[in-house]
Amino acid sequence: MRAVIQRVNQASVTIEGKIKSQIGSGYLVLLGCCNDDTQQDIEWLSRKIVNLRVFDDENGVMNRSILDVGGDILVVSQFTLWASYKKGNRPSYLRAGSHDITVPLYEAFIKKLSADLGKPVGTGEFGAMMQVSLVNDGPVTICMDSKNPE
Repeated sequence: MRAVIQRVNQASVTIEGKIKSQIGSGYLVLLGCCNDDTQQDIEWLSRKIVNLRVFDDENGVMNRSILDVGGDILVVSQFTLWASYKKGNRPSYLRAGSHDITVPLYEAFIKKLSADLGKPVGTGEFGAMMQVSLVNDGPVTICMDSKNPE
């Protein structure tokens, strides 16, 4: 699994002109799944996200997690995180997971992340054309890959 985590002041996802989900302070997580992702990838990534310390403490040091600050999370599926751009200028998405495998992975990730956060997580709609809006806070943007945890 690959994720781009953006610390935000606010974020929303709109589908066909209607807001599907919106949050205040927290994370916008763009999530890409591939065919070989497993429950272990879900658990590792969820744990890393909720414990990531990128919110300021009383000294202005990024030392607090989203759990510490009571923030919200919005997760949007993003198959393009698996783009391969080695040949030519048109990306290939062959490494992105197939729909029948990635939909259950995406749903399981949402469930696990909600449990780890202790409250519901906002979502987009898998496979839909979405407009994602955000006000990036910092900006702070972290990329994670469960297959390359370093």
